[in-house]
Amino acid sequence: MMKNWLAAGAVALTVGMSTTVQAAPVTQPGEQVGLAYGPLPEGVYAINTFSTGRGDARNAPDVGVNVPILVWSTGFKVLGATIMPVIAVPSVFVNTNNPAGVRNQEASYFYNPFIGNIFAWDLGNKISTAYLVGAYIGVGDRGSILGTNGLAATPVLPQLASTSIRNTGAISYTGDGYNLTAALTHILVVDDAARFGGQVGSALGPIANADTLYLDLTATKTFGKFEIGAVAYGFTDLPVNRNRALYANYRRDGTFAAGGLVGYDFGVFKAQVFVTRTVADANVGGAFSNETRGWFRIIAPLYTAQAAAAAPVPLMRKY
Repeated sequence: MMKNWLAAGAVALTVGMSTTVQAAPVTQPGEQVGLAYGPLPEGVYAINTFSTGRGDARNAPDVGVNVPILVWSTGFKVLGATIMPVIAVPSVFVNTNNPAGVRNQEASYFYNPFIGNIFAWDLGNKISTAYLVGAYIGVGDRGSILGTNGLAATPVLPQLASTSIRNTGAISYTGDGYNLTAALTHILVVDDAARFGGQVGSALGPIANADTLYLDLTATKTFGKFEIGAVAYGFTDLPVNRNRALYANYRRDGTFAAGGLVGYDFGVFKAQVFVTRTVADANVGGAFSNETRGWFRIIAPLYTAQAAAAAPVPLMRKY
């Protein structure tokens, strides 16, 4: 079974002005489920994951996230780990469902691009582990959307105000057609009082952002070309310093969701479809409150050294 990895972005939507300060997840919760961590054969791999969801809350927006990434398995090793650079340029799509009398809006934004590297070890007996380290570079589009009063605008992506450092540790078992994977991710916000640029940034002032933890779990089984199983994921903010004025009214949030996955290997690429539903949340509200989310993923090797070596030799040659 092909082992793959995904790193990308997330989305949170804030509509209207509030005295409560609440941050947003930097990495999209659940963006790693369905994937296994481990060394890939030398080559270049493309993985694209699109998801769309909506919370149960009245007037909750439809929120879509698209995550295209490239992984280069170099074939080089350091301390036994295969070196695999990775880059991702996610984007976010928002369609509001405002109450009567307030016009709806459709908007799309580029997220902070991610640049990093995976160190992947094959431990034997179909067990592999990996460590990912990288950064979401703070050059994305914060976006703005009108509040319910039609005037006050707030950033759709407040977590883009700062560059963030990502660390992920994962372990996978891929024997006998199984993919049993657990991945734990920590996001460190470089500037927890970062400001957006320009006049809008000056008006908004510093943006409160907290460090976060994520857990992604996968348990699937392959039957021929079909894959079926369960996935689950969750995230939580880490404590902040409430003695600082910016965080005096800060409200921590978190969520946990679970669902089912079906995949099919078409040979030249692999597709996965899964649906997840929030089973527990704390102070989330808006886009992530009791959310049902549909996911679609394509995994395709663009080039592999093994395929190149196995290319057929012409029966006739010109000399």
